[in-house]
Amino acid sequence: MTSDDLRLRVARRAEHYTPDMVRFLREMIAIPSESGGEGAVIARIKDELARLRFDEVKVDGLGNVLARVGEGPTVIVLDGHVDTVGVGDPSTWSRDPYLGELADGVIYGRGASDQEGGLAAAVYGAKIAREFGLLDGCQVWVTGTVMEEDCDGLCWQYILREKVLTPDVVVITEPTNLGVYRGHRGRMEMEVRTQGLSCHGSAPERGINAVYKMAPIVADIERLNDRLAVGADPFLGKGSVTISEIRSTSPSLCAVADSCTIHLDRRLTRGETLDAAVAQVEALPGVKAAGGTVTVLDYAIPSYTGLVYPTRKYYPTWLMDESDPAIRAAVEAAGDALGRPPLVGKWTFSTNGIATRGMHGVPTVGFGPGDEVYAHTPSDQCPVDHLTRAAHFYAVFPMRFASSRR
Repeated sequence: MTSDDLRLRVARRAEHYTPDMVRFLREMIAIPSESGGEGAVIARIKDELARLRFDEVKVDGLGNVLARVGEGPTVIVLDGHVDTVGVGDPSTWSRDPYLGELADGVIYGRGASDQEGGLAAAVYGAKIAREFGLLDGCQVWVTGTVMEEDCDGLCWQYILREKVLTPDVVVITEPTNLGVYRGHRGRMEMEVRTQGLSCHGSAPERGINAVYKMAPIVADIERLNDRLAVGADPFLGKGSVTISEIRSTSPSLCAVADSCTIHLDRRLTRGETLDAAVAQVEALPGVKAAGGTVTVLDYAIPSYTGLVYPTRKYYPTWLMDESDPAIRAAVEAAGDALGRPPLVGKWTFSTNGIATRGMHGVPTVGFGPGDEVYAHTPSDQCPVDHLTRAAHFYAVFPMRFASSRR
């Protein structure tokens, strides 16, 4: 069989399974699955995998579902997280977020792009790879992972540290608009706290208002974000910092605030480190003047199985070289699926790649249906055609990757 014949046959099979992918995605969307509450959608995914007769299906201690097709020494993983963010203000949605509405070739609903569409395509891509004998020397695992929205990479910290899987390459199926992505900025979460002294609100001069002590720090953070442009990376771009929450405490609403805390979302470009980012905030004039404290936060929330797997809320930057075999294989597989060379780019947001590549050095590449601009929005959506082409990619990537290593 020539490569053109194979490409045509895989494309036709992906078209054949497109209605199944659409049904599967719509049914996943219909099951609310915010971080920590993925149990019902994991059960639905297990049912689909059993129906398709995957060679092995299991659920690990954290609650990730893992399914295998094929045998061989090369371990390839197609990863899609199955948790979603919430709906937010329902009035901002023009469609039911949990209906999985199909209209004009597009599926709408919470999780359509971020990122249950990627998982639906990966499941059927792996099925096609098995049907066409494209797994020579390879075992392909599809992983439906949990808690990514709350704590990116926690699922993969568990999988890798607990030796659930030891992959040679991981394909992140987050939305790439059918481009090949090779990295993204890291991130971390910090808090800055100022201490005050409460007193009765009728005589504020008797106390120390912690909110007033915080006010110069807020302005300093805004200026720090502007200064970070100086260290912009040519590919990943600049680091950034923003205040995502501010809160205070006081004995009552008739009293001076005795503490104030701001939450910082810090994005890290290539070369920026956790320690340097903390030092930048500690050195701000407002922080010094207020005697503010800077803390990097921890995450220790139970998964739906009840397991707590603590981690620091530091998610490293990662980047793959364009000449890496995983990237070359992905570009070739995407060319097969698209009929043209793909865009090679990066995500703006963060993914499980912070653990697979950033923490553990596992070769990692991104390819997924949908466009990240719709992630976390009331317009969350995935084109049906993207599912078809993504399934084609996932079907041929194992063959391409195995060939690149010979």
